[in-house]
Amino acid sequence: MIIYNCKINTWDLPNQLFDGHSIRITGSQISEIGPENEVIEKYPDDEKVDAGGQLVMPGNICAHTHFYGTFSRGLAIPGDAPKAFPEILEKLWWGLDRALSLEDVRYSALVCIIDAIRHGTTTLIDHHASPNAIHGSLNEIAEAVRLSGIRGCLCYEVTDRNGMDGMLAGVEENIQFLKRISRSDDCNCRLAGLFGLHASLTLSDKTLEYCTTTAPSSAGFHIHIAEHESDQDDSIKKSGIRVVDRLDQFGILQTNSILVHAVHLDAREIQLIAKSGGWVTHQPRSNMNNGVGLGDVESMLRAGVRVGLGNDGFSNSMWEEWKTAYLVHKLWNRDPRRMNGNTVVDMAVYQNSSLVSTLYKKKIGVLVPGAQADLIFVDYKPFTELTAGNIPWHILFGFHDDMVTNTMVAGKFLMRDRKLITLDENEILNRAYELSRNVYKRYYLIMNKGE
Repeated sequence: MIIYNCKINTWDLPNQLFDGHSIRITGSQISEIGPENEVIEKYPDDEKVDAGGQLVMPGNICAHTHFYGTFSRGLAIPGDAPKAFPEILEKLWWGLDRALSLEDVRYSALVCIIDAIRHGTTTLIDHHASPNAIHGSLNEIAEAVRLSGIRGCLCYEVTDRNGMDGMLAGVEENIQFLKRISRSDDCNCRLAGLFGLHASLTLSDKTLEYCTTTAPSSAGFHIHIAEHESDQDDSIKKSGIRVVDRLDQFGILQTNSILVHAVHLDAREIQLIAKSGGWVTHQPRSNMNNGVGLGDVESMLRAGVRVGLGNDGFSNSMWEEWKTAYLVHKLWNRDPRRMNGNTVVDMAVYQNSSLVSTLYKKKIGVLVPGAQADLIFVDYKPFTELTAGNIPWHILFGFHDDMVTNTMVAGKFLMRDRKLITLDENEILNRAYELSRNVYKRYYLIMNKGE
């Protein structure tokens, strides 16, 4: 396939913006980028795709999300509004996840994936929980990934909050899925896995030790850390040390581990993460919504921590997460110099690309020969000069969700001219609507019993 009549933004280092060039795709990879006429003449029998003058660029990457939270949209929490993050967990998420069946899990993922495809997000790293439907839950999500054509890195959230049996089932779910993707199957190229843990505050020393001795040695961990002060308070009460120190003692800090949020860290904890080579992910929209504060991700980057950008289950329009990160750090610090647009790009593009390329052992998130053909067409018509250097600010101040017209993963279109190809959107949304009504009923029963 040859994509022509386009402007190409590579997100290479340094970034390059080509006009009058075309992209040749062979199988799942980009095989050549060169002057349009030369490439077309060289391969006359290739399929030709006219991009209509649109901008072609790598698909966006989400470094942390929760498919299972999809049905929370419009859900009214009973009783008084939660006044702090621990109450949000107890009154919303720990009731909603217990209300999910395996079919709910699949359709939660499918609805979330439709949102991702429409918004040009081609790789998502998910963190799942469904305590009353643990066994087989990751296979349900994997099937949604297979049907849709996106890339998904999956794990199950191990926690002590559902008793010993629930903890053991969560561990086994992670292990069976990691074994599955270690074998060759029909969607192995688009699936990856981590070993999921909820957070230090719901994990005992005994459970942490069990997980680290049971998890495959090659698997990194995916865990929330210090999202709220309560995580630090709990760790100090349990062990006398702070969260990152505690996780470090159990070997959780690894080069392919993802540490989510990292809002309330001290300087020593940042040093430990940097030394480990692990990843932190930043989710500013979620942090604002939960009122937990903002991690000092600029300082983390300066200290050598690898910081990516996720969305924590918010909409999969990652450009909205870019814009929020760009603006909220200025407000939080009352300093317009904070969070430069290039810093946002470093997290959202270069760090995220490096993370998923490591997890998949493939070059992802860049348009260069040899990279995976994960790309999007953006119908953006600039009225000022657009260059490789200033495109971050065009994105931050000019890009919108509905500008994505085509989404491709591994050389296959998932959406073309704004029409989904791999999924039946109406069927999925209608079934999700039916399922969500029963999820709400079960959620309210769970919450009433809890009261």
